[in-house]
Amino acid sequence: MNDFTLTQSSILKQYMALTKPRVVMLITFCAVIGMFLSIPGWPPLMPLLNATIGITLVAGAAAAVNCLVEQHIDAKMARTAWRPLPSGTLTPLQTLVFSGILGGIGTFLLYAFVNPLTTWLTLATFVGYAIIYTVILKPLTPQNIVIGGASGAMPPVLGWAAITGQAPIEAWILFLIIFVWTPPHFWALALYRTDDYARSGLPMLPVTHGGEFTRLHILLYTLLLVATTLLPTLVGMSGVVYLVSALALGGYFLWLTWLLYRNYSEQLARKTFKYSINYLALLFAALLVDHYLI
Repeated sequence: MNDFTLTQSSILKQYMALTKPRVVMLITFCAVIGMFLSIPGWPPLMPLLNATIGITLVAGAAAAVNCLVEQHIDAKMARTAWRPLPSGTLTPLQTLVFSGILGGIGTFLLYAFVNPLTTWLTLATFVGYAIIYTVILKPLTPQNIVIGGASGAMPPVLGWAAITGQAPIEAWILFLIIFVWTPPHFWALALYRTDDYARSGLPMLPVTHGGEFTRLHILLYTLLLVATTLLPTLVGMSGVVYLVSALALGGYFLWLTWLLYRNYSEQLARKTFKYSINYLALLFAALLVDHYLI
């Protein structure tokens, strides 16, 4: 492999890093779950593919804008100093153009080949994350992740709208689950990255109110989350398979957050954060399995 090929590969990896692939993968997964849950049978193939690609591209564009706005903050944090902008491997102009291309293609796909409702909801989500959360809320209040979590909770609604052209109460129940899940998920990370956030100047809850206060709120939000995950069964969206799964997954999540509250350790905070990601994926997977068993 010659130097030119290596350089191309390296540049491609840098652009890919701007999109925060792991975060976008979870967003896409939740959107696809919304698509499959929206109708009794299998969703039509072309709307499914176009919506999946369109939502993924717009989500990647929003992540790139986030990297652009927060480059000075990322440079102060050990966990993010390697990113393309603070490390100097990509310029702000390159990032802006890249984000515009991704967002433009994604929006075109959604409007031309899916439906206008999905397009506008996706654009609203883009603005909510890239502008309202990143620019306004994140540096302003320790409740940033709670309020800003509304943008991150939108993917199932987008997916539902993509297939049906509607956003009924069932879609918003999925939104509510992710919305309530976000604080305990993110604050578990913030606990063992408190020094990083303190250096960044961001008013994250562990920095402004301390570890014990944050751990209590993680526990309380997890209690609320477990209760919220019962809603699909209560409204008839799901049956016994999902209910048992939700209680088992939630019970373990609650146990972890209780241990975290009683006896903090960085290892336990990391374990809780990692489990929270698996928890959401497994919960939605159980909902999908249950959907096709009814």
